[in-house]
Amino acid sequence: MDIGFTEEQQLLRESARKFLDAECPSRFVRELMATPEAVTPAFWRQLGEQGWLGIVYPEEYGGNALGMVDLVVLMEEMGRRVMPGPFFSTVLLGGAAIAAAGSAGQQREWLPRIAAGEAKATLAWTEPQLRWDAAGITLPARDTAEGFRLAGTKLFVGDAHLADVIVVAARSRDGSTFEDGVSLFLVPRDAPGVTVRLLPTIDETRKLCEVRLDNVVVSAAARLGELHQGWEPLSGVLARATVALCAEMCGAAQQVLDMTVDYAKFRIAFGKPIGSYQGVKHQAADMLVALENAKSLTYYAAWALDSGDAEAPLAVAMAKAATSDMARKVTGTGIQLHGGIGMTWEHDLQLYFKRAKAAEVAFGDAAWHREQVARLIGS
Repeated sequence: MDIGFTEEQQLLRESARKFLDAECPSRFVRELMATPEAVTPAFWRQLGEQGWLGIVYPEEYGGNALGMVDLVVLMEEMGRRVMPGPFFSTVLLGGAAIAAAGSAGQQREWLPRIAAGEAKATLAWTEPQLRWDAAGITLPARDTAEGFRLAGTKLFVGDAHLADVIVVAARSRDGSTFEDGVSLFLVPRDAPGVTVRLLPTIDETRKLCEVRLDNVVVSAAARLGELHQGWEPLSGVLARATVALCAEMCGAAQQVLDMTVDYAKFRIAFGKPIGSYQGVKHQAADMLVALENAKSLTYYAAWALDSGDAEAPLAVAMAKAATSDMARKVTGTGIQLHGGIGMTWEHDLQLYFKRAKAAEVAFGDAAWHREQVARLIGS
């Protein structure tokens, strides 16, 4: 792969940084954290005007048809500003599932509206047992004369309280494998029997919900993709979302590193900047090495997904394992090197540390993905 970025990708980075620096300062982030929505209509509209709400969707549905490497560039810049709101759940989960598995009619109905900022979506696949693979999908979908009947609970559903439609992963039959028998359904948030409850979370910039489905009936037309064959498109959506999350973590870690180096240059202790002491230099160097390793793995995983490389699943698992560890290490070390001020609510470091802790376990923690690496290497 070519590790360099194209001129268009560099321009995307520059324009994204300029926009987010101006429109998403930490003051704005803190204001939105205190609201249930974590977004304003005006800011959401601006994201649509930038073309970001349809960045990976086909042009015929109002998107820009860009690839994973382009998305990585954008997500790094969003990570630098700890951008709040339902972008991830709407564009990279719910909307991406519709783009991957939906019929032409379903895509025409939802993707242009999402890209224009007129609708929000999300994806509900994790359940109380908290597995990230197909075995974790146990919520039954019973085929009845009225349609498919869904009953059960989904946990940690991103921004479900804001979504117009929820893509629900359910088990429509007990197949020979866990992957066989998963089906996807479009469920309106206001459908009878759907209850959404906000969950307390460490990262208040990104809201998570519990979604209860009490014998919710959806028609056959609400099925997304082939019956019993939903895991293949869903796993593809999750792989791309995982790499996008890695990129966001890398962007956040880069900002923490920059903040820490700047602080070490002017913070005086015993008559000298603390950055002149070997102990501080070593820790800053360790932060940089961990970050650069995670970036390289993330860029490779994005390229592998774009090119359809056979090693893409291995690359994704390697990237998430390394980036989960890196983000926790870099943000934690940044707080440590700032000393007492780094522990205060007034300092922005806590925003990055909380985002890192939340992202560390999302889509599988480092231990989970190391197991996937071992399995894929051994297969």
